[in-house]
Parts: sequence; structure tokens; C-alpha cells
Amino acid sequence: MDIYYIDGEFVAEDKAVISAKDLAVLRGFGVFDFLITYNKRPFYLKEHVQRLENSAEKIGLTLNHTNEAICGIVEETVRRNTHHDESNIRIVYTGGVSSDGVTPEGNGKLMVMVTPKLKLPDWWYTEGAKIITLDTERFIPGAKSTNYLTAVWALQQAHRQEAIESIYVDRNNRMLEGTTTNFYFFKDNNLITTQSDILPGITRSVVLELVKGHFDVELRDIDKDEIGSMKEVFISASNKEIVPIIRINDTAVGDGKPGANTRKVMQLFKDYTRLYGQGKV
Repeated sequence: MDIYYIDGEFVAEDKAVISAKDLAVLRGFGVFDFLITYNKRPFYLKEHVQRLENSAEKIGLTLNHTNEAICGIVEETVRRNTHHDESNIRIVYTGGVSSDGVTPEGNGKLMVMVTPKLKLPDWWYTEGAKIITLDTERFIPGAKSTNYLTAVWALQQAHRQEAIESIYVDRNNRMLEGTTTNFYFFKDNNLITTQSDILPGITRSVVLELVKGHFDVELRDIDKDEIGSMKEVFISASNKEIVPIIRINDTAVGDGKPGANTRKVMQLFKDYTRLYGQGKV
């Protein structure tokens, strides 16, 4: 059975509870972050916790733990789950109990949940997957909050169309990001991705560093009308890593197969994470 950290205690997963009056339950008010391990080493842990802190600041949630303290708790929780080959790590900071059921009172709870890393379908990576676009926008996109109504709804729409992800399109027809992913496409030798009104992806930041010297990077708005001219597309996320995309809505991408440039990015990321797990980077 997995061991979680809940508000100062390490407990078995079936003993992990918070108050039903917590604002995270009543109002969806809280923040979280998510990462995985490589060779049981949490990937970019400090950066994920920094993003958690940034998310909390953006929504007005007080954190009563330092970055160092949260990192230490995460590492200890991973050590207490030695039965995992690799782990998913979810860090949650709740809004806490509020006397009026609405106003935060600075008493949020820290939770760290470490679970076995899920294996995603091989065909996503060998054959490529489909995504869809949806005309919707996230509230405070720079914050990774526990209010995931938009994302849950958007993924339901994707699954109904046999797609693995939905990409948000705003009122200006800009393609922004997925429910849990960042979006990229190739134009000639240029790797293009948006940088405005999105959650700053940790995997995205690693990808953009790794491709330097291999591709030119262009950070700009992406108009939905560009879909027909995209020759290669991929998405990235902590749990998904790099997934080639071969169809957007009813439009095939390129020749309908993962492209050479995308495969190059996948290999660069795979090589890097292997070294990361070995403690060499």
C-alpha cells in the first residue's frame, strides 16, 4: 500500500483524509504540482515546488512551508514507497478550513501523494495520437490550481472524439495549451510554441533547452488557422513526456506519421532523462 504525507504525518493511502470543510473540497481552492521520478530521482523537484509557490501567489493562497521543507517532505515520501519502480508525485496545498466557507484563513494543508508511475500506451509514441481543439480559456492560466472543471470537461470532449488531449483556443483564435500539456509544431527547421497565457511547463523548459543547437526556436502566438500548414506536431507533459501528434480535429498532420524532427526531440529527452536518473545532469 502506498504511503502519503498528509499535514505532518505519513499515513497509508486509505488513511489519508482532510476536512470536508476544506476550501479545496468546497470551492476548488488550492494548488498542486505533479512530477515523476527517473531511477527514483524526482525530476526537477525544486522547479516544480517553485511553480507551486508561484501558483499559490497568483491565487492568493498562503503557503506555510518553505521550498526546502516541501522538497524534503517529497523526497522522504518517495523513500517510504520503495515498492515502486518509478513514481508519480502529486504535491497539493489546500485552501484550508474557512469559517465562512469562502475566505482563506492561511491554514491550508500540505499533501504529498506518491503512486506508481502509470505506463501509457506504446502506440502513442510509435504511431502518434490525435488531439482536438476547444474554444475555451483557463482562469488565471499561470496558476496550477485544483479547480480542474475546465480540464475535466475538455478531456471528456477529447475522448468522445477518440483523442488523447484538448488544446484550448482563446477568443483571439490563439492555440494556447492542453489540459495538462504544452503544444509545439515544426515549420521547416523552426520549433514553434506559444509563450503567452499558459502554465509554464517544467518539461517544456527542459525541451526548449535540449533543442538548442538542433533547431531554431520561435516563441509566438499560434493561430488556429495554421493547423493545415503544420508538418509536425507534438505535446509534452511530465507524465506523458513527448507525444507525437498525427491528427488535429479532422486534419492530418504532415504525412500522418511521427516526423523525423519530433523523433529527434523524443530521443534528446530520453537521453537526458536517463542521465538525470543516473545523477549525471
